[in-house]
Amino acid sequence: MGELTEGHTVKGYDVDLAGLRLKLLEMGGLVLEQVQSAVTALAKTDEGAARAVLEREEEVNRYDLAIDDDSITLIARRQPMGSDLRAIISIARVITDLERVGDEAKKIAHIVLSAKALDMRSARLTAQLTRDARHMARFACGMLRDALDAFDRMEATRAVEVARRDAELNAEFQGAVRRLVTRVMEDPRRLASVLDAMTVLKALEHVGDHAKNIARHVLYLVEGRDVRHEDTAVLMAIEPEKPDRQHGVGG
Repeated sequence: MGELTEGHTVKGYDVDLAGLRLKLLEMGGLVLEQVQSAVTALAKTDEGAARAVLEREEEVNRYDLAIDDDSITLIARRQPMGSDLRAIISIARVITDLERVGDEAKKIAHIVLSAKALDMRSARLTAQLTRDARHMARFACGMLRDALDAFDRMEATRAVEVARRDAELNAEFQGAVRRLVTRVMEDPRRLASVLDAMTVLKALEHVGDHAKNIARHVLYLVEGRDVRHEDTAVLMAIEPEKPDRQHGVGG
């Protein structure tokens, strides 16, 4: 097999990188399902479903470890440079965020099992939390799904759009918190339940944060710009460049 100028074997490297990408997307699908299942368990007060989320956390961790090992092996075997190395670094960063999304789903599952978030003496609180959690979950999971798609397709413009939507999710979170504070003011005895409800909503807000992080990794992958510490306004001002698909993760 012929050597590419960036220091790796063309077909071998492409196959290895495609394998990493596939595992990343599989892990992304799993953590999306974890968040959705945890919120469904919350809405239905389904302890069995919550336990299933906790059991699948081990699978999330296995993906994390496997992709990490494969990335190290690929670097050692192929010694990638430039955009090739950037692709592997980007995958490693995305995997870190996906693992943390799994942790947020786990938090929600633990709340369900604690039986504190759903105070059955307060139907209003239960109904409001269910509505807010489902709405935020749809929003946050939509962001995460689009961020993963932007990564797979190497679409910087779409990544910037995901980052922009984080501000909308934050506004939804603040609105939900205000409603919970109102419940406490109406009846201070609900404080413990409201605090658990806030934990659920904060977990979903964090899912959006990780989706935004993945969007930033897309910009690093496509354009070589490390914008992890830039705010959304700066990201929106970026005029995305056309991706170089020769050495990208899209195959």
